[in-house]
Amino acid sequence: METPIVKVADMMQTSLHVVDGLASVQEAIEEMKRHSVSSLVIERRHDGDEYGVVTVHDIADKVVAVNRSATRTSVYEIMTKPALTLGADMNVKYAIRLLARFGLTRALVTGEAGLLGLVTLRDLVLSYSSPEE
Repeated sequence: METPIVKVADMMQTSLHVVDGLASVQEAIEEMKRHSVSSLVIERRHDGDEYGVVTVHDIADKVVAVNRSATRTSVYEIMTKPALTLGADMNVKYAIRLLARFGLTRALVTGEAGLLGLVTLRDLVLSYSSPEE
């Protein structure tokens, strides 16, 4: 019996929290607190642009640890851009491999309609079940 394929779209979070790249890191921290999330999506400036992501880890590593001002540092200075994107129909197994290969803990999910959601490595791994061998 074949194991059903779990797609990235089945595991993604669809409620995305977005911040402008010109926002201060302090504003990003407040937005993360307000929504109880550990990452924010940075909007594209135009059609030819890519999405970015800023995480709690980015803030810890690039602001707090080096004693930068959270009010005078902009999100665009510390964000990851371009953010890794995965197709909504991708098999979870391959998404896990891709994230692990790049040492990432999250990726944006895209489809024909554009940006659809976000997946975390944690959610993908916990959803994965390998076929009995």
